[in-house]
Amino acid sequence: MTLLLVSLLALAGSAQTPSAAPPTPEAKPARTEAGGDSAPAQQRTSLNLLGQTDTNRGESRRNENVQFNLVDNNAVKEMNIRLGATATIVGEFQADRRYFGAELGARPAAPVHAAASPAASVHGSLFLNHNNSIFSARSFFQVGDVRPARENNYGFTVNTSLWKGASLSMNGSQNKQRGVVNGNVLVPLLSERTPLTSDPQLRPIVENYLAAYPAELPNRTDIADRALNTNSPQQIDTDAAGIQLDQRMGTRDRITLRYGFTAQSVDAFQFVAGQNPDTDTKSHTARITWNRAWSAMTTMDASVGFDRLGSLLQPAAPYGSISSSNALSSIGPSPIIPIDRAQNRYRGAVSVAHLRGRHRLSFGGGWTRLQYNGEETDGHRGILSFRNDFGRDAITNLRMGTPSQLIQALGTTYRGFRNWDSAIFAGDRWQATSSLTLQFSLRYEAWTRPHDVTGRSNLQLDSDLNNFAPSFGFAQRMPGKWGVLRGAYGLHYGEIFPVTYGQDRLNAPNSLRIVINQPNLADPLGGRRFEELDPNGPSSLVEISRDLATPYSHQYNFSWEAEVAPQWKLQLGYAGSRSNKLIMTWFLNRGQVVEGIPLISATINERRANPNRYEHLYVLNGSRGYYDAGRASLVAPRWRGVNFSVSYWFSKAIDLGTDYANTASGPDARVAVSQTESDVYKDTKALSNFDQPHAFLGQFHYETPRGRDSVGRWLGGWELSGVVLAKPGTPFTVESGSDAPGFGNVDGARGDRPNLLDTAVLGRTIGHPDTAQSLLPRSAFAFIRPGEMAGSLGRNTFRKGRIANVNAALARTFVVSGDNKLTFRAESINFFNTAQFADPTKELASPSFGQINNTLNDGRTFRFGLRFEF
Repeated sequence: MTLLLVSLLALAGSAQTPSAAPPTPEAKPARTEAGGDSAPAQQRTSLNLLGQTDTNRGESRRNENVQFNLVDNNAVKEMNIRLGATATIVGEFQADRRYFGAELGARPAAPVHAAASPAASVHGSLFLNHNNSIFSARSFFQVGDVRPARENNYGFTVNTSLWKGASLSMNGSQNKQRGVVNGNVLVPLLSERTPLTSDPQLRPIVENYLAAYPAELPNRTDIADRALNTNSPQQIDTDAAGIQLDQRMGTRDRITLRYGFTAQSVDAFQFVAGQNPDTDTKSHTARITWNRAWSAMTTMDASVGFDRLGSLLQPAAPYGSISSSNALSSIGPSPIIPIDRAQNRYRGAVSVAHLRGRHRLSFGGGWTRLQYNGEETDGHRGILSFRNDFGRDAITNLRMGTPSQLIQALGTTYRGFRNWDSAIFAGDRWQATSSLTLQFSLRYEAWTRPHDVTGRSNLQLDSDLNNFAPSFGFAQRMPGKWGVLRGAYGLHYGEIFPVTYGQDRLNAPNSLRIVINQPNLADPLGGRRFEELDPNGPSSLVEISRDLATPYSHQYNFSWEAEVAPQWKLQLGYAGSRSNKLIMTWFLNRGQVVEGIPLISATINERRANPNRYEHLYVLNGSRGYYDAGRASLVAPRWRGVNFSVSYWFSKAIDLGTDYANTASGPDARVAVSQTESDVYKDTKALSNFDQPHAFLGQFHYETPRGRDSVGRWLGGWELSGVVLAKPGTPFTVESGSDAPGFGNVDGARGDRPNLLDTAVLGRTIGHPDTAQSLLPRSAFAFIRPGEMAGSLGRNTFRKGRIANVNAALARTFVVSGDNKLTFRAESINFFNTAQFADPTKELASPSFGQINNTLNDGRTFRFGLRFEF
């Protein structure tokens, strides 16, 4: 259950609309997926990361050159950092659903059961959406004209009656994206494009690294000395299809059979050679649901299902992961690439609803059998770090061929994990009085210890079998026009992600992970192959805590809803949570200050407490999260011909280092790393990555009145809608950018932070390239001195630039004949072409420290759609 999105459209059986392009298969609702269908995600389409059209949520289209791979919660984390959380008041916690993360905007999963399609005569729709770069505006940093790019999304839905009691629904769509992605990278200056080493073995290696950068020289030196705005082609093909058969058998029974398929192929853009993997993902979803009305008061749904999700991410160039303290853009893909993963879920569920007097009783349960197969790596292509070290800067060390550290993994990582995840539940919705409704429920969830059918892994963690989740809620109608008071409390469980415990695949003896400090770039392993390495010799260790358990949260909310004027509705409310046992990683066995051993990069392994281990990553339930939000909403369905709604929320989110979406794997393991092994919580407690104290969301809809003459008939009926989203940016952390002496504490772990010299800079929003360096001056910080273990600067003490976006749409439906209708729709995303700036270069050791050289959103674009309904 590692492939997550907050809330997306269901894959199969749902009709694709003109404004809902087929999503990609590599993402699912967070943990909520245990009760819902596998749901695909999408890159650069009309769906935003909340599963709704951009014009409805106010989100500007994300900047595609800010790349992330749609695996392991990455879409959720990207959304949290880019957009922040959405304070959500849950009116009632239903017993058959999981609500972990719901207060932050994560939609609870739908049950496993397939919903029936309405029986009808033949009807359906054909749709076509088109997006073309000729209608797009230049993004903030773009040099030259907008380069050609286009997107065509087309498909159909059809519903028809078959024989007696049977109806058939089908849908299919294709999304074809072709063209150029524009973005920014940091590249060497003309004077930095030749090697400095005279070693005949090192020189061709360094030349190969420098050749990975585009031949173009920096063209945005007004932003950063090495900033290059460039272009690269990309191709994405997404195909989706679904079919559903509903068969009624008598008056009490109905059988629903449903199958859906989505496939996506991405030939990724490459500003720097190999930076993004080429991706192929395929998702299958099958359901059989039996619905029975045992009586007028009792109904049942029973389902079995199968979900398969295959993910293949392959490097596009022969490079490992090569970094230079953000002085230059990194070469090669993430260390977790390649991934060849297949997840099969066999699922079953039964739900019963019974009306008895004033009670609506519900009970049931479900189970999931997970098969988690594949080859997944972390550093098997090499993680090479060039840093400010040896008295030289990172770029000079790259040109010299003198890296500070190499992490190299060798061996096989193929595993086949198996485990069970199940739940039973019971609930009661009780109409206690004519004005008071009470709700009670209790869930029990069980998660069994995974085992590996290959025999290579023998996980020592225990099964988690004591997860009881009660909930309570009430709704009290007040006298007169005083509206309704609502309140709810629930204990909700998250998940132990497969990719979390799957890291056991990185351990000896089948896989060795070696840390070599100050390696010889020409022969870092001394000519040895994996077969020649001692499996009992020194290597890194990923230890999964034996006590690792499912994270959980206490969620509670309270609201007052009233009609303050005819049809004008006001809601005032509070939502909060306290999340416990969030998953994080501790980095143990670091290099210490040892008398008699020089404090330099080359001696890190000598200064470790256990010389038979390099990095020791300990995965545990080590973090907690705190969230509180007040929200006010006003909905006016009719005001001088305009329908509108506005919402404002004030919130604060704090955690001890990781949040509800962290998997403690790959890059996640290195989020909020403590500067030392001790005082972890003191060093990592801070604002959450998605914290935003204020947010405003406004939406409106207006339809022009229809006249009686020909002109009035053509000018009338046009629907104009829009949405405004305004938020402050999310937090970011300033880091030292090097672990070498004079910069960091030389313990072999990243995450060192500098000392703070000027407290006046704390809390500043670094929101525009013109003012970034003046608001975040290098002079406000100082590297820690040799021998010091930690800098005084805290985590997440600054903010990125604000979000201020307006989307708009114009649509009209024309009656062709009878029930046949044609709808035209034009949408503008980021109507005022407002840039949402990324965080500045935050590594103090980088020459571009404090400079903003990217945006998180794309420039203004227009999308046009036609839909024919018959």
